[in-house]
Amino acid sequence: MSDIKKIALILFIGMTGMFSSCRKDSPPVEEDNLKITGVSVPSSLDVLINGTITLTGKGFALNDQISFTLSSDPGKVYVSYITSVTEQTATFVLPSGISTGSYKITVIRGDESLLLGSLTINVIADNGIPDIAGMTVKGIVYCDGVGVPGVVVSDGYEVTVTSDKGIYYLPSLKESGFVFISLPGNYEVATVDNIPQFFKRLTAGSTVEQKDFSLVHADNNKHVVLAMADWHLANRNDDLAQYGSWFLPDVNSTISEYTSTGTKVYGLPLGDMTWDAYWYSNNFGLSNYLAEMKKINCQMFHTMGNHDNDPYVADDRGAENKYREIIGPTWYSFNLGQVHYIVLDNVEYINTGGAPGVIGDRNYNDYIIAAQINWLKKDLATITDRSTPVMIAMHTQLYTNPTLDGSGNQVSSITLNNGSTFLSCLDGFSEVHILTGHTHINFNAGSGSAIMEHNTAAVCATWWWTGKTGYAGNQVCKDGSPGGYGVWEINDRDIKWYYKSSGSSRNYQFRSYDLNMVHITAAKYAPNANDADLAVYAGEYANPNLNNEVLINIWGYDPSWNVEVKEGGTPLTVRRVSVLDPLHIISYEAKRLNAGAVPTSAFITGNTAHMFKITASGPATTLEIKVTDRFGNIYTETMTRPKELTYSMK
Repeated sequence: MSDIKKIALILFIGMTGMFSSCRKDSPPVEEDNLKITGVSVPSSLDVLINGTITLTGKGFALNDQISFTLSSDPGKVYVSYITSVTEQTATFVLPSGISTGSYKITVIRGDESLLLGSLTINVIADNGIPDIAGMTVKGIVYCDGVGVPGVVVSDGYEVTVTSDKGIYYLPSLKESGFVFISLPGNYEVATVDNIPQFFKRLTAGSTVEQKDFSLVHADNNKHVVLAMADWHLANRNDDLAQYGSWFLPDVNSTISEYTSTGTKVYGLPLGDMTWDAYWYSNNFGLSNYLAEMKKINCQMFHTMGNHDNDPYVADDRGAENKYREIIGPTWYSFNLGQVHYIVLDNVEYINTGGAPGVIGDRNYNDYIIAAQINWLKKDLATITDRSTPVMIAMHTQLYTNPTLDGSGNQVSSITLNNGSTFLSCLDGFSEVHILTGHTHINFNAGSGSAIMEHNTAAVCATWWWTGKTGYAGNQVCKDGSPGGYGVWEINDRDIKWYYKSSGSSRNYQFRSYDLNMVHITAAKYAPNANDADLAVYAGEYANPNLNNEVLINIWGYDPSWNVEVKEGGTPLTVRRVSVLDPLHIISYEAKRLNAGAVPTSAFITGNTAHMFKITASGPATTLEIKVTDRFGNIYTETMTRPKELTYSMK
């Protein structure tokens, strides 16, 4: 539009500066050594291609050079010259070829220069888009001022695609309160508080609204996604201290390892970032989570969990309002490189008894509501190539925690209430990965070779209990997995993954137990309690086991992995079993009993099928354990026995 052609950049610093440093490539100017006063630079500016910018300030001269240096690549410099001046303004044309990005702006005159500051330039498209009857939302998706065709746009109900000029229209009822783009591969958008701004907020009613989206080129064919489930930050159990000393340094170190090689990294929280029960009593809700999340050095695409609902509201839609206000849409899609990502909200929050000032029961259904299923079908219909890898994030699990049949084969069934309906939406796709959390354990389950669920253990392990001051001093989940997160390495369409334990190397993929040394008694692990109470939780470990058995817990295991154990070069028989993890029992249940508390039923150790048992020939033999994952990575331990059961054991 014509009123964008000239944009005033108002400057107020009030500093007086003489030019410094040496530059000799500008044309002659009217005067030398003039003082430039009143200079300030805003954080961002929208400018059309070939649009003019007017700076307000004193002391500029005709033919002063304005230099834009790209902050992320100082070798890229774009130049313009002041074409007109008044006593208090200077005008120039946006440099040719400049793209959206952050720049340092310098004024150069003869041999001297002055740095004015930093500015984010958004090169926008000429966005005079006519109305169309029945279309309540319209806009343009552009990059460097040029419309981008084929971008999927949605309000969470209706789905459309941009035209060859990047223009879209939606007949939206504005029920979700958002319009969003399915961010195309090899592009990014600006972020606010680490959250990519792929969405715009809508005003209720039938008024036509124009919402435009600015894209930035970004090569993310090769990228990494960090799947981070169940943070449960609530300002209790020393959680903020543990988060800051255990998880945060680890995840930022992982990010740095990849970004240092030029690989893009994105975060994917899988829900329960907060804990609804403590939003009000501990004054710690989603805004407080946001302050902690911003300390992670990558963009974050969020998934909503059951504990991210407002506990004062007994209505699924209403209970999500704070999440929408602070985080963004509750379901959406995006693309990174050649992979299509979908984020779903599969929690229908009921919260019986909730009311203003009153926390309800916080009950819910594991269910994907019908409107979301309909949207999912429309979103998937935009993918014409069914060999495109699809990764779906949602909070609660699709399948049950696997068990074993009489032959040791893995058995799992659908637990999501409308899981079969959900799976039917995925018919025809050749590779689908479903990333879930909620359980605070690790397991992998699937529906044939095309669809695989990866239930990811928790950032907070057992709700930050085992690492609390005076407890075990470790981070252990209900299945014995260390607290941590999933790491997904994507190169074009090649996808690999592993589970990363906070505070340990990526090669830490299993733990071995010498069951001769695993005898869980109150005297040793809960001296303030008694053996009878502890035995309820200790199970088989309440009694001595002197059968020379060894237990191996492999948290990332799926049936394509291989487990080998040798004793003196002789292979031993390895049996897959479903049993309790002894380290979690002594780290949580025993510690809670010792503190005079009853262990919370949802937090106690459960049977885990990523366990393997072998029988050695004696109590003091050395075993060579070799675990090979589905990608050929090998993890080993020389297990010297006897091996004590301790809180810090690896």
